[in-house]
Amino acid sequence: MKDMTNLDAFEVGFDIPAKPGMDEADIQTPCLVLDLDALERNIRKMGDYAKAHDMRHRVHGKMHKSVDVAKLQERLGGAVGVCCQKVSEAEVFVRGGIRDVLVSNQVRDPAKIDRLARLPKLGSRIIVCVDDLDNVAELSAAAVKHGTQIEVFVEIDCGAGRCGVTTTPEVVEIAKAVEAAPNLKFAGIQAYQGAMQHLDSYEARKEKLDIAIAMVKDAVDGLKAVGITCELVSGGGTGSYYFESNSGVYNELQCGSYAFMDADYGRILDKDGNRIDQGEWENAFFILTSVMSHAKPDKAIVDAGLKAQSVDSGLPVVFGRDDVEYVKCSDEHGVVMDPKGVLKVNDKLRLVPGHCDPTANVHDWYVGVRNGKVECVWPVSARGRAY
Repeated sequence: MKDMTNLDAFEVGFDIPAKPGMDEADIQTPCLVLDLDALERNIRKMGDYAKAHDMRHRVHGKMHKSVDVAKLQERLGGAVGVCCQKVSEAEVFVRGGIRDVLVSNQVRDPAKIDRLARLPKLGSRIIVCVDDLDNVAELSAAAVKHGTQIEVFVEIDCGAGRCGVTTTPEVVEIAKAVEAAPNLKFAGIQAYQGAMQHLDSYEARKEKLDIAIAMVKDAVDGLKAVGITCELVSGGGTGSYYFESNSGVYNELQCGSYAFMDADYGRILDKDGNRIDQGEWENAFFILTSVMSHAKPDKAIVDAGLKAQSVDSGLPVVFGRDDVEYVKCSDEHGVVMDPKGVLKVNDKLRLVPGHCDPTANVHDWYVGVRNGKVECVWPVSARGRAY
């Protein structure tokens, strides 16, 4: 990996969008910008919360796909490790020095299972989610082959309608099989209610979580009844962490988007009816874009279009301004309504993306900015790792 403190000027705009010491105004666009002060405040705030509630916090690596951000979360927020969704993501974080990695997903392809079983040799604790007895045997065989240990969470579908079993007897059956399988260790329960994270209403989210918590408590009690103890009960996201942490059953959080805060998460409401990006968390993650045309008096055309972001959760929002509005995009163009004609060619805007995770995945670099200056340039380490 290149030393980001010693970059020749000619590389900027060809290999990377900026270099340390550069003015923010000179960053090449479109690119991802991190407000380091806001990011650090978010990380510390969640870390302090987790510590005060005696919770482990395993940050979600699929959100930022960055070893550098994950290490910042460990250093400033006391994070215990990361969640990944893919074996290829896990490989990146393990090789980057993260020592506690959960693949919070099912791994069934034989080649992927084989790769997963090799990872503990690199010095990291590896946990994977299971919702099928056959998968227990598959994981055990690979771990025996490589002389490693894989830890296992039994996943409960507590409302997301995706992976996971739905009854306590199923949880107990799989946990027993894991306990009996060579080179596997039962580590606990995965119970992440993803379907409710973006519900606007605090009460609507609580209603969904009450159901999930009851399911998890029943599963933990069912395991205890047959002599199996859950070391970890893991779940909780940016829209729900306060429910899991006060449940009396969860002991590990998996929050991700809190650190960056996108437009879709920002609009959900806290218990007092306030948007969570107006007090609970700060926007720290932006697409920096430049005006490249203003041929129409009421429209500015910027260089951040579809290829610079994901719009699955809606269009981006122009940060810190209400006099202009991002209204439409095509592959390489974004249309910003500018009714008063306040923007000029080469002016730069910060956009808050609708969805941070897939937006990060289409960029190679994060440009960290503090006080108007570029402080660091970090690779999006696991970009494109989808297998």
